[in-house]
Amino acid sequence: MQIKGKGSIVSDCEIGEGTVIWHYCNLYGCKIGKNCKIASYVEIGKDVVIGDNCKIEAFTFIPSGVKIGNRVFIGPHVCFINDKWPKATGEWEICETIVEDDVSIGANSTILAGVTIGKGAMIGAGSVVTRDVPANAVIYGEKAKVRRRL
Repeated sequence: MQIKGKGSIVSDCEIGEGTVIWHYCNLYGCKIGKNCKIASYVEIGKDVVIGDNCKIEAFTFIPSGVKIGNRVFIGPHVCFINDKWPKATGEWEICETIVEDDVSIGANSTILAGVTIGKGAMIGAGSVVTRDVPANAVIYGEKAKVRRRL
């Protein structure tokens, strides 16, 4: 692992060989595979698992409950949500979100809690993913839906 940037906080993480972390990232109790690239201003929460050869662009938020496969691209400003009914006080119910291998998620997409994004799927920029995405599907739009198959 290399921390190339300044100001990053990496606490209690397992990070694979060849992974590069840039400026001002916050990583807490997560597991990141080999040869990943984590851009500036990324936050990755406790118990998040990220596979090998992933590229996570700037300003991405990945909270607890998210599992990401191998060779996944996550564009800038992507936000994962981990609770279907979040509140400021009281108990949270973290829902597992799974991103399978070879997925690409476009910039500014929001991935709601509890969905699975199938292997090889492509999520267009600015999409709001509200339900499971089949393998090899191309989806985009608000309340993103399958538009074609790869």
